[in-house]
Order: sequence, then C-alpha cells, then structure tokens
Amino acid sequence: MQKSIQLDRPESPRNDSNGTNHVHNQRIVETETADGFKKKEQSCFCLFVCLCFSSVFRFATCQIPTDLSIQVEDVTFHVHKYPLVSKCGYLRTVELPPPNSHLGYDLKLEKFPGGSETFEIILKFCYGLPISLNPDTVAATRCASEFLDMTEAMEDGNLIAKTEAFFTFVVLSSWNDTVTVLRSCEILSPWAENLQIVRRCCDSIISKISRGNSAEEMLIEENWWLKDVTTLHISHFLRIITALRAKEMKPEIIGSCIIRYGEKWLPSTDTKTEGTGKYGNRINDFQVMSGRKQETNIGQNKERRTIIESLASILPPQKEAVPCKFLLWMLKKAIVYAASPVLVLELEKKIGMVLENASVNDLLIPTNSVGEQTIDSTEKQTMHNLEAVQRILDYFLIYEKQQLQQQGLKSTASNISKLVDSYLAEIASDPNVSIDKFQVLAESLPREARASHDGLYRAIDTYLQTHPSLSEHDRRRLCKIMDCGKFSLDACAHAAQNDRLPLRIVIQDMVELHRTSKHVKLEAHIWKKAAGVKLQ
Repeated sequence: MQKSIQLDRPESPRNDSNGTNHVHNQRIVETETADGFKKKEQSCFCLFVCLCFSSVFRFATCQIPTDLSIQVEDVTFHVHKYPLVSKCGYLRTVELPPPNSHLGYDLKLEKFPGGSETFEIILKFCYGLPISLNPDTVAATRCASEFLDMTEAMEDGNLIAKTEAFFTFVVLSSWNDTVTVLRSCEILSPWAENLQIVRRCCDSIISKISRGNSAEEMLIEENWWLKDVTTLHISHFLRIITALRAKEMKPEIIGSCIIRYGEKWLPSTDTKTEGTGKYGNRINDFQVMSGRKQETNIGQNKERRTIIESLASILPPQKEAVPCKFLLWMLKKAIVYAASPVLVLELEKKIGMVLENASVNDLLIPTNSVGEQTIDSTEKQTMHNLEAVQRILDYFLIYEKQQLQQQGLKSTASNISKLVDSYLAEIASDPNVSIDKFQVLAESLPREARASHDGLYRAIDTYLQTHPSLSEHDRRRLCKIMDCGKFSLDACAHAAQNDRLPLRIVIQDMVELHRTSKHVKLEAHIWKKAAGVKLQ
C-alpha cells in the first residue's frame, strides 16, 4: 500500500533564454511502501519567501532539503523547520529526538485535532500559501492552531486570530454554518469545549430558535429548526434543550424534540415486522433481546445507553409533554441497554401517571438487557418483565390516591381494569410465570375497580390451561380472586362447564348466582349444565 501527501504550491515564474515566462507546479510528496519504509519521490522544494512589488506577486524559491519530519496519525510529513517554527510556538519549545533516530520521524503529534488533513492546512498556511476556511474545517483548524500555539506573539495575523475572526463574524451569523461547525466538534473534544466553540455555537442556536418567536409560533413552525437540532450529538442536543426549557418553552414542544431525537438515534430493530408502530412494538423489542448474543459492538451499546439516559433526564414533568406510548418505548430501550436503575424507576413513575393511555402491547416489556446472562435460580425466567409492570401499577394507584385527596377527582382505576386483565391474559400463557406473581398482579386493583370480571376470568382460565400441574389449593387461590356476580351471561355459561375450575368454586359461584337472583332466565340452564358436568 502506498500513501502520498501532496502540498500544491503557487506556480513560480522563470524566464527562458527568450525571456518567456514559464511556471512550475511544485509539491511535497511522501510515499510509504508496502514494507513500511518511507521514501521521497523527488527532491522537495521549499517556498518560504513571498515578495510583493506593485501588487504583482513574485515568488523566490530555493531548492533546500527538508530538515524535519512530523508524523500525524499514520502520515509522515517531510517539511522545513523555519516556516513552521516562525509561526508555531509549540515547535519552538518541543524537544526533538537526536538525528538519525530509528523512529523514522523527528516528531509525532499525538491526538492532533483534526488529524492529518487539518495538519495539511496548517502546512499551507505556514508556507505562505492561501487557505480557504469554511464551516467544515474552521473548528478543527482553530483547535489545531491552538495546539501548535499559533498566536499573535509569534507573528501578526497568525492562524488563531484568522480562525477566530472567521468563526465569530461568519459562522455564528448563519444558522446552517453554526449547525455544521457544531457537528464537526463531535470529534474535537476536549479542544472544542475548552476553546468555547461548542458553547458559542449552542448559544447562537438557542438565540436563533427563541429570537422573535412566541411559543405559539414556535409550536407551528418548529420544523424549521427541529430537523437540524436532532442531527446533533446527544451532549449538544442536551445542552440546547435544557436551555430552551429554562426559557419556559412549552412542554409539548420539548417533548416533540425528545421524541424526534429518540426516533432518529434509537431506531426500531426490524422495520419489516408486520404491525410495527410509531415507536416499534413488542416483536421488535424481543428481536433485540434474542439477538443480544450477536451484539458485539460494546461502544454502540454504551452510546445508545447514554442517549436514553440523556433523553430521560430532560423529559418535562407535565403529563401532556409526551405520550404514554413513547414513555413505555423508552423504558423498553432503557432495560434492553442497561440504563441506570434510578432512571428506570423515574420512567416507571412517569408511566404510572398516564397508565390509562397505555395498550397491552406497550406493557410487554423485555426482561434482560443486551448481553445479560440469565442467572441460574429455582425460578425460571419469564418472557416479560412482570416486576416493572407491577411497579408501574403501584405508582398509578399511589398517584391516583394523591389526586383524590388533593383535588377530589373521581377514581380512574376502573379505566385500567380492562388493560390489567388483558395484560394478565397475555402473560398467563407463559409457563414460567409463577402463581405468586400472577396473583399479586391480579389482586393489585381494588375489587370495586372492576365492573366486570369477564376479563379476569379469561386470564385465570388461560393460566390454569397453561399450568395443568397446579394443585387444587393453588387453583382455589386464583379462583377466589373472581366474583361470579360480575360475570356476564356468556362467562357464567362457560364457567359452569369449565373442567379446569375447582368443583367447590363452581358450586359456590352457582350459589352466589342463585342468591343474587341474577340472570333468572339462564339460571336453570346453568345449574343443569353444572350438575351434568360437575356433580355426576
């Protein structure tokens, strides 16, 4: 493999015997051979004198061998000391190794901002060649000039001053240029932070977003800035959104920003899966879990965990800021990528406040994180995270009780009874769900919260069918949760013929049905069925 570094020079005029001007395009070329040895393709010419006569530039050139080799990343530059030392304070003070060093270079610039491409810009400037600053390169060039100490004390109009002027007066006056520079700062840490480039870009973006716009106008016209802001690094996005929250931007707008950022940087794992919703679905989340053994990019997992924790930390406290579906989607990602337990609990509390807006699929939360190994225990692992749902339900009941005490609002527990019963029916088909966890979850709601026990009956019947080895005692434990007085006609008829229910429970239910005199027209039919199926 060969690599060459080319530094184009201004064309130098010469006169032939006829007085005709000719020019030469001179360059520095460095070649690396396959065996790792470096050689120069041709003699290097140094151009370091530029004279100006009556606005006509004349260039004096000298054929001088290079006397300094500098390695940046995997590229070695053979240059001349004088042009660099005259402008770079760092090169004046650095201690160089003795001549003929076995290293193959005189100086190695470790962690040089912007790498070899930025160093080429530095070389052009030091050799007196014109450089073109632009939003893509100005941040790296500014950091590199600081690294090399290219101050005004070394030479008037040095590179630090030039890049600062371009950044301040050109970049910060333009929205697009500011966003471009801020993106380029992602690989320039800590230099871009220490030189306040990141801070000044963020301040400029925040000012442009909020300048002259009322909250209502921003809600309508948010797309003009939201698309660009969501392309930024999470640390920069976090800084901007935190500042906008401090300026009392509406929580709906903050929530919209967070949702857009999460959708962009935490995509669904399988967009082809049928039924994929706005924030993914249960199948996608389990595909993440099933593929955790193939997940080898630890750095990517860490980055996603950082994004999740950062987004969760700036969620507005208002219930209307983000939908419940997105909060549950965030919770699933937080569990999958092993986010902070404190953060997981905070998400669960927020979900508890808006649980009535959830769906069953939203509550199907994965159990393990990426790469987590199942610990051997007497209890087998379940498909879904029952503990998380139990905590969410507990938070909901606590929040509802507080609302009732403080504001005297009507109880909303009945609104989620169908949700809880549907969730119980979903997890009942998992053979690893213990009867204790199932019973605790089923009994979490107050008895008066369920207007009908049909859904609870369906869940318990599914559990009994999936766990045929349950003892009679355990079957009675589950069936005591139900109230046959709240069964529909169809549920009563089904229960009367259900062999999975304990005999005593069936008889007690029929007695209760008779005592309350409900469903008179069907009572005789049910007793007949019960007697025929259970008592013969």
